Amino acid sequence: MAGRPVGSLHGVPVGIKDIFDTFDMPTENGTILHAGRNPNEDATVVKLLRSAGAIIMGKTVTTELATYNPGKTKNPHNLECSPGGSSSGSAAAVAANMVPLAIGTQTNGSIIRPAAYCGVIGYKPTHGTISRHNVLHQSWHLDHVGVFARSIKDIALICEELMVFDKHDPSMRARAKRQLRKFVSQPPPASPRLAFIKSPVWHYAENKTKHDFEKFVDKLGTNVVEEVKLPTIFEEAVETHRIIMETDFATSFAKEYERGTSRLSKVLRKMIERGQKILAIEYNRAVEKIPVLNAAFENIFTKFDAILTPATTGEAPHNLESTGSPIFCTIWTLCGLPCISLPLLKGHTGLPVGIQLVGAFNDDERLLRTAEWLYRSQSRNEGHMT
Repeated sequence: MAGRPVGSLHGVPVGIKDIFDTFDMPTENGTILHAGRNPNEDATVVKLLRSAGAIIMGKTVTTELATYNPGKTKNPHNLECSPGGSSSGSAAAVAANMVPLAIGTQTNGSIIRPAAYCGVIGYKPTHGTISRHNVLHQSWHLDHVGVFARSIKDIALICEELMVFDKHDPSMRARAKRQLRKFVSQPPPASPRLAFIKSPVWHYAENKTKHDFEKFVDKLGTNVVEEVKLPTIFEEAVETHRIIMETDFATSFAKEYERGTSRLSKVLRKMIERGQKILAIEYNRAVEKIPVLNAAFENIFTKFDAILTPATTGEAPHNLESTGSPIFCTIWTLCGLPCISLPLLKGHTGLPVGIQLVGAFNDDERLLRTAEWLYRSQSRNEGHMT
């Protein structure tokens, strides 16, 4: 009204996972140990959202310290089912039309899994792409900031504002501004090729998930999809991730463990205690494996635009005591690869089940363009969950 330019998110409501500091509202990190905590500064991501004109609608529920113990959020598709975690409130808020956009984090499967369970689009960009300054710290090697939306164009819109270099995050590197919206709005220069990878954790998938996923692959056809096996070095990737994550938990949550052990959940206490016993040489060897694993993807992404794999083992658990298994996210999180979950399948009770696309490191533009192509083609042919 004053004639001044407005940001690209002007007036857009956004939900903020309650592990991002906000100067004007509490940030309690899903634990009674941080009850009443009032930061005096916004997280970098929140500052960027405000600068772009976004309206911070409020804080969304997280699990305990963004780990596994559930919060009070329920799945909008069935209130007796889990919304996933740890970004449970952000995924559910978008699914329930409370907000069109929300932010979350992923250290194992905390964006992709709740997005899949709640039937929305969840995107975890390349590691080190969005600042984690003034966000609850778990692991510099594994922590990612990501987003939830109901369209890939909305994902591109918000991420262009968030992918800004921040010297306070040691994993970030200065680079040119991302052109996500441009890439998403353009058709691929050639028909995309997808590598169907079951990965070493395929046996964890429910039988219906296996059946429906293979049927989905068959429907896409051999001109689009080719089954590819990961090298044997990936057979220990899940254990490598566990070593890094639990050791870092023991360090990051040392104060909480020392002053409030009895007020932590049993599952988190056990993870911290296992982490306390891991030797430095084991931890260092695990971290050194990350670039080795990433190098093994080079041949795959030379031939294929993205990896196609399940987002979860199946539909959301039919109870509120579990956030479900993140096992189909672990390898990609360990390697820091960009991932996106698309609500294109249904489980045995009709709940959403996500299709996961994984892109090459730092090739987020191509991943989102490929995801838009796949999402549009499947939605046009059969309709999608949302």
